[in-house]
Amino acid sequence: MIVRPAEPRDADAVLALMEGLTRPAVDEEPEPQRDVFLAHLAHEDAHVYVAEVDDEVAGAVSLWFQPRLNWTSPQGWIPDLYVEPAFRRRGAARALLDACVEAARRRGCHRLVLESGHHRTEAHRLYERYGFQHYARAYTLEL
Repeated sequence: MIVRPAEPRDADAVLALMEGLTRPAVDEEPEPQRDVFLAHLAHEDAHVYVAEVDDEVAGAVSLWFQPRLNWTSPQGWIPDLYVEPAFRRRGAARALLDACVEAARRRGCHRLVLESGHHRTEAHRLYERYGFQHYARAYTLEL
């Protein structure tokens, strides 16, 4: 398995993976979604990594660096992490988390937080084994 920074050629594979997180399906005309992906790659406060297994993109993660009003150092935030079910239990998710932790430490982050849907109990077990703590509630307001 290889974990590497995502490249523009990974757009379709990563967008397809994000559907597994109950994100919007890849549209019949996916150019706007590809543009969002490419904007992530170009943003100085974002990293996107992919895990390749047998030359196939098996998983992906996005990492953002965010300032916080009460801290002098940024916070790392993982809004998206998904591994295709056929590739689970091979260490891909852990390797993607390792890449995020390493990047967050290099950036001087004081902590790393992530979001995960209530229904993703298997992922929650992984996060807790990794050392993440369940510490807050999240709310959303659709606009």
